[in-house]
Amino acid sequence: MATLSELKAVLKDTLEKRGTLGQVRARIRAEVFHALDDRSEPRPSLSHENLLINELIREYLEFNKYKYAASVLTAESGQPEVPLDREFLVNELNIVEDSSSRSV
Repeated sequence: MATLSELKAVLKDTLEKRGTLGQVRARIRAEVFHALDDRSEPRPSLSHENLLINELIREYLEFNKYKYAASVLTAESGQPEVPLDREFLVNELNIVEDSSSRSV
């Protein structure tokens, strides 16, 4: 019969292999940051440049499936919950998109 520590080790290994353990850790971190966020201290206004930079970072995080990191970025930066339109970003940054860059 397996000991309790062996069962814990197998459970941890299984959760790590599935990627679940990392997601749970990230979710806990996001919730801790959210709980510690001091809403009484106003954030500085988000400049146009920072809005675009934050949006590019969020797009990168979401593309790579770092959804909890993206949620922390959104919460801490004051970025709008709804992502900016991709066409808006392309126009603002004067990017020429081709078929391969559209998929990213």
